[in-house]
Amino acid sequence: MAELDWHAERSDLSGLAQLDRSPDTDGIDLVAVRTYRQGRVRAEMARRGIAAVILSDPVNIRYATGTRNMQVFSMRNAPSRYLLMTQDRSILFEFTGCLHLGQGFETVDEVRASKTASFVAAGPHIAERERAWAAEMADLIHTLVGKGATIGLERLNAGVALALAEQGLRIVDAQEPVEMARAIKSAEEMKCVIASLRATEIGVGKLRDAIRPGLTEVELWSVLHQSIIAQNGDYVETRLLSAGARTNPWFQETTDSVIGENELIALDTDVVGCHGYYADFSRTFHSGPGKPSDKQRELYRVAHEQVHYNMGILRPGMTFRDYADEAWNIPDRYYANRYYLSAHGCGMTGEYPYLYHHGDFPDAGYDGVIEPGMTICVESYIGEDGGKEGVKLEQQVLVTDTGIELLSQFPFEEELLR
Repeated sequence: MAELDWHAERSDLSGLAQLDRSPDTDGIDLVAVRTYRQGRVRAEMARRGIAAVILSDPVNIRYATGTRNMQVFSMRNAPSRYLLMTQDRSILFEFTGCLHLGQGFETVDEVRASKTASFVAAGPHIAERERAWAAEMADLIHTLVGKGATIGLERLNAGVALALAEQGLRIVDAQEPVEMARAIKSAEEMKCVIASLRATEIGVGKLRDAIRPGLTEVELWSVLHQSIIAQNGDYVETRLLSAGARTNPWFQETTDSVIGENELIALDTDVVGCHGYYADFSRTFHSGPGKPSDKQRELYRVAHEQVHYNMGILRPGMTFRDYADEAWNIPDRYYANRYYLSAHGCGMTGEYPYLYHHGDFPDAGYDGVIEPGMTICVESYIGEDGGKEGVKLEQQVLVTDTGIELLSQFPFEEELLR
């Protein structure tokens, strides 16, 4: 069924993809995407002397293999499915009854049934289950890479980690190699990112068209969900749509609060969309039926300035510290309510790196280099401490060899920029 092209009358969006095209028909070589990603993880493991990793974060399993199964469920039930990967072997331990979901992938050499080592699964026998789980994994690791090897571990309950250590394994955190792998996207991978963004833009367009005073926040927010799921996206990671006084301060989760007349409505998409890729941009709308107030337009223009200024300084080879030093100076009246980051990496979720504001860098910041192939989300929240409303804006960009390429193409609100 064709989608309504709500951009049709706009003259400033000629480069936007056709909105009635399914994101799954974009000619993406998913085999190339999967093999590139798995190669990235293995390269980062080798760089750190890590012989094997046990991944239990479902997003990281999907990154390393392309397999997907009950992502939200397995996030809170670890280890219920997990991946053991070495330089030449990839064994997926899939949830009970789900082995077929991991079969047929060139990135998975073998699928085995998992043994869930959680209290919910084992009850009072949890310690015994954890020791048995660790002994089995240690035997397999010793067979694949020998004894005394360094093993990367993530997101396992404490008892499992302790039991693995008791098996004589040298354990390190797997977060660093996986995050560093995920940070650099291939050209084929970027097709997945763009497909997710285009689908999310359709959903946000439908949400925007549905705005009217009298709706609750959750009713309006559900419009985005329906569109994302209908386009084979996965889920929305946060609950960040709020209206009126609930836009200040930011991070007030969506509720059944009723949207009033002539209020600002702020949205952060945070969509895990097509092919598992994050579509992360923010927009703020006006509920009508009247025109935005001078104060609302001021907030919007300031947020718009911050995003575009910071996009303008991003460049390959720039250090994180240099970015913090050169970034837009937040006016004092908005500083207390600033967004906690100036920008952040983006891939299958929000990811490395975090780029901090100048004032936060001494305490929270760390250095690194902005590299071609990184996708970065540039953030702004503008709202006075104690003010009535606030504006959230954000753009997603790709760092190229020469600068940046804008990825999120959903339009800004002209009536709020006047």
